[in-house]
Amino acid sequence: MNTHPHDLPRLHQPLHSTKTYGHEQGFTTTYRQPRAQSHCRFLHGYALGFKFTFAAATVDDNGWVVDFGALKALKQILTDTFDHKTLVSADDPHLDQFRLMHGMKMIDMVQVPATGCEAFARMVFDVAGQWLLDAGFAPRCWLVSVEVSEHGGNSAVCFG
Repeated sequence: MNTHPHDLPRLHQPLHSTKTYGHEQGFTTTYRQPRAQSHCRFLHGYALGFKFTFAAATVDDNGWVVDFGALKALKQILTDTFDHKTLVSADDPHLDQFRLMHGMKMIDMVQVPATGCEAFARMVFDVAGQWLLDAGFAPRCWLVSVEVSEHGGNSAVCFG
């Protein structure tokens, strides 16, 4: 049976696909949680991992939920935000000192609303959702979730 993807009936349940950028991708990020009572108040770093789950009620002309090849722009956003960066919360009490270190080229600082896996998952979810819209994938395709992991034991997921 030769059918074109658009000839397929609308799915009763959305079809999902995932894209993972694992820890081996090298999104090496340093951050801290200044309000923590634990050792997390100190600067520490991880090679963060990201997992995106996409959904669509209908597939595209290729029969896909999302074209993985087109996700290079999304990966570039991750690189620009997380790769060899020091992420500093906008309310960090030492924000001015981090800015000085950035100006001295000691760190490559990215100021973010908040730090930690949960904050990064929400931030990346919002950015990726907007990217899907701007790239023309939405509304046919939408973002279900973004998972950000520090390592195999710690992660946070933001659902739409």
